Amino acid sequence: MADISIWDLSRVKKDLIIANKQCSQLKLLQSAKWTAELAFSLDIAVDLQPLLNVEEDENFIEEYDKFTLASCYMDLKEYDRAAFFLQECTSSKAFFLHMYSRYLSDEKRKVDNASDSIGPPDKAENENLRTLRVELSKRHANQALDGYCLYLYGVVLKKLDLLKDALEIFVEAVNKEPLHWGAWMELGLLISDKDMLMSINLPDHWTKQFFLAHIYLELQLNEESLKIYQSLVDNGFAKSTYIVSQIAVVYHNIRDADQAVTVFSELQKLDPCRLESMDIYSNLLYVKVMRADLADLAHRCCSIDKYKVETCCVIGNYYSLRSQHEKAVLYFKRALKLNPHYLAAWTLIGHEFMEMKNTLAAIQAYRQAIEVNRRDYRAWYGLGQTYELLKMPYYCLYYYRQAQQLRPNDSRMVVALGESYEKLERLQEAKKCFWKAHSIGDAEGMALIKLAKLHEKLGEDSRAAMRYTEYLNEANRQGEIDVFLLERKNPINFHISVQGLSWFIPAAEAKPWRKPLKERQAYAVRKETWQPKPIPVPVWKSVLQSNILDKPTSKQQNSDTKFSLDPHGRLVEHEETGSDFSSDEENRQPKSLSKLTLQVL
Repeated sequence: MADISIWDLSRVKKDLIIANKQCSQLKLLQSAKWTAELAFSLDIAVDLQPLLNVEEDENFIEEYDKFTLASCYMDLKEYDRAAFFLQECTSSKAFFLHMYSRYLSDEKRKVDNASDSIGPPDKAENENLRTLRVELSKRHANQALDGYCLYLYGVVLKKLDLLKDALEIFVEAVNKEPLHWGAWMELGLLISDKDMLMSINLPDHWTKQFFLAHIYLELQLNEESLKIYQSLVDNGFAKSTYIVSQIAVVYHNIRDADQAVTVFSELQKLDPCRLESMDIYSNLLYVKVMRADLADLAHRCCSIDKYKVETCCVIGNYYSLRSQHEKAVLYFKRALKLNPHYLAAWTLIGHEFMEMKNTLAAIQAYRQAIEVNRRDYRAWYGLGQTYELLKMPYYCLYYYRQAQQLRPNDSRMVVALGESYEKLERLQEAKKCFWKAHSIGDAEGMALIKLAKLHEKLGEDSRAAMRYTEYLNEANRQGEIDVFLLERKNPINFHISVQGLSWFIPAAEAKPWRKPLKERQAYAVRKETWQPKPIPVPVWKSVLQSNILDKPTSKQQNSDTKFSLDPHGRLVEHEETGSDFSSDEENRQPKSLSKLTLQVL
């Protein structure tokens, strides 16, 4: 990694200002925003006068009126009008804006004509892209394309699924114009692994470090990414909201949910109206079942801009947490209508279709997510789960293997792969998977018990007893199993008898009194088959004989109340909020309690 501490930050800020001006002129708004945010985060004074008075070529000066008119039309999203008035222009800036307006016009037309159904786009609608490719390829052959036009050429090739050619063009674009962040981002989407990254000839420019941090994060190399981002924070970029949000995503990827929530909270203090990455923040709040915080986040996002894709995903997550899956699907579809290439919405809507038992729609959504980004392990994993429900083990084996390759150190992917091998009676491969999951840190605590059952199935009683003992020792250290009960049941052959050990281990799961953690959206955790315990008769009688239905308390007058049992059989009350995006008990209308719900936690 390059030494960031030796950077000339005044030079970096000057580069950012120049790049911001160029991207703003060419209507590359996301790149312009990125450069502006980084420039703002650097508390360094620079002389702006020579930077703003940049000399232009004579052709651009002659065509300035047309360029300005077309820019106004672009701002108003009148792309065809912009392309019409620029068709005779010859300067590089005017030519780029002409081609870019034609590209955006075609994309807008596709979105407007798209149906509301979930499915792949019509490949026959690429005639305009092929025309653009022919025109750009002719100028490329004559070496008449600058860095920005090369970027557009690469985007067109990528849209036409000419990925190898697109990769070469994007590499050429970042070497010619290293300050254009959009070209770096498109290049990152085509890099599949670290070996491929190391084989690419990248420019020796300070933007390369930002790109490496970004691509490491995309490739799930979270430690390397965090190291670069932390070095950037320590060397002048501490106020950058972009870097802070990326650090939060790193903690999200390594499953440090508490730290990720803390960093997102700090990000909201730095930029209260920021919507970027708020969908990831809502995933974390969903996982931690922080309903009040998720409701507050949905309120704020909706007040800022209710027609942003991030807002739609936040609201969709909120309704999903309330188990209102039809409403969640409605908002995820709205996000996809606003941006058909929005990866998070495709994955999340697939999860919702799974909840609604609509496996066909879930498969289509997950496949579309993979079309947007083949590195999305959650989509691969979701397909594996779907085909597992459809009793198609060979299919789910393939998709679980793809997910495990993207997350090689994620025990959940390895356990899923092992279960697929077990269903196919490939028990030796299954044993290897379960042992690897235990070795890299079993997140769910299921690998050892599954490995012990495999040993028992294969007649390897001594090894099975060893794994059962190891599991019980670990569970006892974590306070999850009362070993005294087990010893009382079979005190003689506790450490050597498979039957004595398996008496306490339930056949369905390793943690019998716990429901599976609702973690599918942020981490795609597998849900084991869970069977509720029968409720003891004395508990039923004590509840039915009570006057809890006849005399509601003041606390119950303002909220619905659910009752459940803890692991020790004690009755527990749970409050349910009833209004959309609301966690304020005082503002709610009284509701009558119509029935009593009993469930075992």
